Amino acid sequence: MSERVERIRTMLTQALHPTALSIEDDSWKHAGHAGARESGGGHFSVVIVAACFRGRSRIERQRMVMQALAAEFGPTIHALSIRAQAPEDAPAESTE
Repeated sequence: MSERVERIRTMLTQALHPTALSIEDDSWKHAGHAGARESGGGHFSVVIVAACFRGRSRIERQRMVMQALAAEFGPTIHALSIRAQAPEDAPAESTE
């Protein structure tokens, strides 16, 4: 696992206490993309399941994830795909 993925995992775990978390570094798919050059890639996909998402809209959930990772936008993250769910919304997933 890359250092960038581990940093994202740590920040999300500390802020949102997920029961399941999957992070994929998709940067290789965007090689040569203008914004990707400055951040060294920085395209990630996150699937996160956490109790704190209960009763929240999709937009509120995404904002919570983005707020938890705010310090990483620019130096680490250029683009982020987020699927955030409450435990009752999601099938069981691992915390890889």
